[in-house]
Amino acid sequence: MSFKHRSIIDTIPSYKQGKPAPKVEGQRSFKVSSNENAFDPLPSVVKAIESHALPHLNRYPDMRGWAVVERLGEEIGVKPENIVLGCGSTEVITQLVQLVAGPGDEVVYPWRSFEAYPIIVAGAGATSVQVPNLPDGSHDIDGLIDAVNEKTRLVIVNNPNNPTSTSVAAEDARRLMEAVPSDVLVLFDEAYFQFNTDPNTSVAMDLFREFPNVVVAHTFSKAYGLAGLRIGYGIAPEDVIDGMRKVALPFGVTDVAQTAALASLDAYDELTDRVKSIISERNRVVAALKKQGWDFPEPYANFFWLPLGEKTDAAAAQFLAAGLSTRVFSGEGIRISIGEAEANDLVIDVCSKLKAAGF
Repeated sequence: MSFKHRSIIDTIPSYKQGKPAPKVEGQRSFKVSSNENAFDPLPSVVKAIESHALPHLNRYPDMRGWAVVERLGEEIGVKPENIVLGCGSTEVITQLVQLVAGPGDEVVYPWRSFEAYPIIVAGAGATSVQVPNLPDGSHDIDGLIDAVNEKTRLVIVNNPNNPTSTSVAAEDARRLMEAVPSDVLVLFDEAYFQFNTDPNTSVAMDLFREFPNVVVAHTFSKAYGLAGLRIGYGIAPEDVIDGMRKVALPFGVTDVAQTAALASLDAYDELTDRVKSIISERNRVVAALKKQGWDFPEPYANFFWLPLGEKTDAAAAQFLAAGLSTRVFSGEGIRISIGEAEANDLVIDVCSKLKAAGF
């Protein structure tokens, strides 16, 4: 950059959006790179948007989002004052980091994990402390605990972890909470919690009700399928919520998004069926790949992780040639979202060919 600017910006990696489905002549292609919900929006949600939100596009939304906040409070069992909305859970996390961390402060989180973490932390002027995952792709809880010091302002737990799809055990999360000082916040980023079938998984809201320094981030993007509308929410102690609101983007959550969120909460049974369908497809893909001889972490989100190391780019090229865009982490592995049944069949077929080729 040739103009005067904050030097820390030069250290921030650009966030890379999942690539669109490639164009392959003579066949249908699929985007399985962004962990999106492959189902079309629920008709009831579309109808709510058309009838309740579109006529008011000339007006600003309720900046606090009280209708959504109050409804979520009833659903979760907390006061509305314990909830803040954001432009996706990514903005909720950004609010939290902006609140607690700045130059000279540290934010501890697992790595590899959600790619936005280092961007958000550097944007606040703080320092990232990245704790490498264990060989199976799960969090190194002891490493996270050891990384906490007097400069630590926030610890992040990603459950299930993106991109490795691993789950955090309840006993490990509790051990972390007992070790972290009570004046240091711990964020449980649970963007994919609806897909987590691990019977021993940590449930962040259980910890929220016991410890004074827990913050929980949820989103409507994944299970609810509202990724294009950008709405998420944070659950935290009242004084933390007050602080997060001060640094929140004004009017960041549109009236369309708020209307869709409310309609989605009303359609709980339909959404539950869709989540079960995605989990069923995930289990089908995993079983097929295990039968082929693949060894990868048991997935607990709507995606799975193939740790391919130095063969990552070569494998990614094979997926692309077959009409599949995947999320590629060169030298590490590939994250593949659970998509339509046809897309999942294609994933299984490509993986079979890769295994036969010695991958």
